[in-house]
Amino acid sequence: MEYVFTKAEEKDTEELLALYRSQIGREGCPWTDDYPSLETISFDLSREALYILKSDDRIVGAVSAEEDETVNRLPFWNKELEPEAEFARIAIRTDMQGQGIGKILLLSLLEEFRIQGFRGIHIIVNRHNPKALRLYDSFSFRNVGECHMYDQDFFCYELEL
Repeated sequence: MEYVFTKAEEKDTEELLALYRSQIGREGCPWTDDYPSLETISFDLSREALYILKSDDRIVGAVSAEEDETVNRLPFWNKELEPEAEFARIAIRTDMQGQGIGKILLLSLLEEFRIQGFRGIHIIVNRHNPKALRLYDSFSFRNVGECHMYDQDFFCYELEL
């Protein structure tokens, strides 16, 4: 199967919202009907910070480049990896999970961030999301701390690019 990694466009909005909604209720996924929303997608599109992985002209995965100052101010991040990027809202079609799509999406994002000149990358991961934790562990992300934000418990993961 061939995959194309690209920035999302306005025309992808409804398919992205359906992808996000399909994650609701999945183990470790705290998303609701209110988050992520159409407004979240529009905001990410306005910043050109929403990336998708397509196959056969269908979105099979999505991830956002994030700029959450609250997360960026956490004391765990290695200053030697600055400038450091953050990503969030990674989602894979539920019928395609467990097929390596997350790895392809993450590899593509890491390469994009390298091209943009970032030295490191970080993410906060819900501590009760085993699929996400396995994905980041497979890339040798380091667990550098824990935090409680947005009414959830997170691990703070970081990777040198």
